[in-house]
Amino acid sequence: MSSSTEAAQGKLRGEGSLVARFLFWAGVILSAWHLWLNTFGVMSELRASVIHFAGFAVIGALAWPIFRGDGFRGWAALVIDIGIALMAVGCAVYLIAGEVAFYARGSEFLWYDWVFTIAAPVIALELIRRTTGIVVPILCILGFTYVTLWGSWLTGVLRFPGLSLEITLFRTFYSDDGMFGNIALISWNLVAMFIIFGAFLQVSGADRFVLDLGRAIAKRLQGGPGFVAVIASALSGTISGSAVANVTSTGAVTIPLMKKAGFKPHFAAGVETASSTGGGILPPIMGAGAFIMASFTGVPYLTIAAVSVVPALIFFFGIAVGVRIHAKRHDIRFVDEDAPPLWETVRRRGLPFLIPFSVLIYLLFTGVGPAYAAGAATLAVVVVSWISDTPMGPRRILEALWLGARTMAPTAVLLVGIGILISAVATTGLGNVFSIMIEAWAGGNLAIALVLIAIASLVLGAALPVTASYVVLATLSAPALADMILSATAQAQLVAGNIPDMLRVVAMLAAPDITMPPPGTGLDPADAARLLANIPPDMRGQIFDATLAQGAALMALLSAHLIIFWLSQDSNVTPPVCIPAYAAAAIAKASPMASGFVAWRLAKSLYFVPLIMAYQPFITTDIWVQLSIAAFALPGIYALSAAIEGFAEARLNTLERLLMAAAGFVLIVPFGDVINYAALAVFVAVMALNLVRARRGAAALG
Repeated sequence: MSSSTEAAQGKLRGEGSLVARFLFWAGVILSAWHLWLNTFGVMSELRASVIHFAGFAVIGALAWPIFRGDGFRGWAALVIDIGIALMAVGCAVYLIAGEVAFYARGSEFLWYDWVFTIAAPVIALELIRRTTGIVVPILCILGFTYVTLWGSWLTGVLRFPGLSLEITLFRTFYSDDGMFGNIALISWNLVAMFIIFGAFLQVSGADRFVLDLGRAIAKRLQGGPGFVAVIASALSGTISGSAVANVTSTGAVTIPLMKKAGFKPHFAAGVETASSTGGGILPPIMGAGAFIMASFTGVPYLTIAAVSVVPALIFFFGIAVGVRIHAKRHDIRFVDEDAPPLWETVRRRGLPFLIPFSVLIYLLFTGVGPAYAAGAATLAVVVVSWISDTPMGPRRILEALWLGARTMAPTAVLLVGIGILISAVATTGLGNVFSIMIEAWAGGNLAIALVLIAIASLVLGAALPVTASYVVLATLSAPALADMILSATAQAQLVAGNIPDMLRVVAMLAAPDITMPPPGTGLDPADAARLLANIPPDMRGQIFDATLAQGAALMALLSAHLIIFWLSQDSNVTPPVCIPAYAAAAIAKASPMASGFVAWRLAKSLYFVPLIMAYQPFITTDIWVQLSIAAFALPGIYALSAAIEGFAEARLNTLERLLMAAAGFVLIVPFGDVINYAALAVFVAVMALNLVRARRGAAALG
């Protein structure tokens, strides 16, 4: 067996080789079952979900405490862990054996129904507590008890009369919004398949390829090792979709390389952390986010992945700009003489990476389901490896299956467990209530709403993993944000003079004091905003359909979800939690807090790109529209980065920083073509002057 698998089993040394072998083969069988189920198997979604949960709960209960470094915690703890694992299996057996009889008796609870419907959420919350902390379990418990108990104590819009414990448990266990409903379906049908695909890529040597490719591309650039981290982490993110996994795999090479080049340890760790965070927003995997988003919005996964490519590349550009500015400021010049030639890297090691991705993308574009496409791409990894220098024989295939199960375990338990909270929100209509409250707090102002959601994300991100933060924020605020994006887009159309006849009729009733202009003439911005605010809620959809292009409402909803998803990523780079920064700091032997703050500064595009999504038609399937917006956004992000750092090619004075900040903001949030081009001209002029100053300084030193 390979060294990585032996090391993994070695961490179980306190509990004996029998436990190690059991967990290894349980993981192998579980991953193989997922591959079979999503390609050739037939099984009811509810049964598949509960088996998925039980299998990963066994791995989580027995193995995850050891992988966290706790070691053997004593026989009493081992007995408890085995009890949790057996009870999880019992929940699966209970549902499979008793589902038909349960419905046949009219869903009447007997004693064992109480036992297992209570045990399932308790097990899920305990395993989530072990892997992600106490916050998610607290939120789930608050949601559950809001339905059954304290919702009836409240007054006003938050009051909920309450449901009995029996009905609440039924909805939590059996409904589509509960633990084994839609989110669990996404977990076993999509997330698990792409995690397993990534595990096969990793074992096949693709991680070595992305590192060598990054070194080959960036070896002669100033600050090249920093660019290696950006390039390698971007490519590695397409494999894992996990920031922590990205840091531990690529960071082991890129961080020492950056330190060797002259980057300070905390900056090297920050670069790797920020770059690895991009793995969660770069297609095709995007963590679990793209799949959950597809369920929430009804937008196909392929569409979400397609519209996310250009924004993700802008994010990595923003990090690269930060690396370049730092290298320029500190005059870091390093040529990686050991970097392999570019063509040789692609020829020798590129096939196991490029061909499976080509298979995946081709199948997706031909209409094949994502899960089946991931299964076919996984098979392609194995086949193509046989013509590479890292062939996958039986042992390496088993290792990949085990790695996939081990990586998926905490995500699977989290996605199943968070169904407790989703069920509570769906049952009570709390999401609609919070959406109304957000609109009221923001006063219908999109900018204020974005600030509120960003603050909420920052607070949640300090305690929740990315997926949980996104699910909570999207459930509560996405509808309100989507409506405000639609309103802002419609307002721009009214100001431009695109006023449908239907709206002229409605205006006479909704806002009779507003004088409608003649055809072809636009409304005053304040009047347009007031008119849209006065339209009755039941007519807003019709007005938007008449005013905006077909599909605008769906794209606005997708934009809202992507904005929230992007903002949720800051949990990876926001001190004091920022777990990837801790992993990177351990490799760099640096301060985790200092590394986290560097990562947060470098990853500022997590806030800039959502502004573009909110104020421009950036989320669209028209690639030319995306590229035209990106043509202004890229210099805008460069300008804002330079303004924040006070440095471009040379030090910026106060006036230049102010000009750069203003130009960058205008290029990201446009104010019209004339002002856009003026801002671009300002950026070019300041950069030109700065470059001249830098060359004069270099000549003086030379």
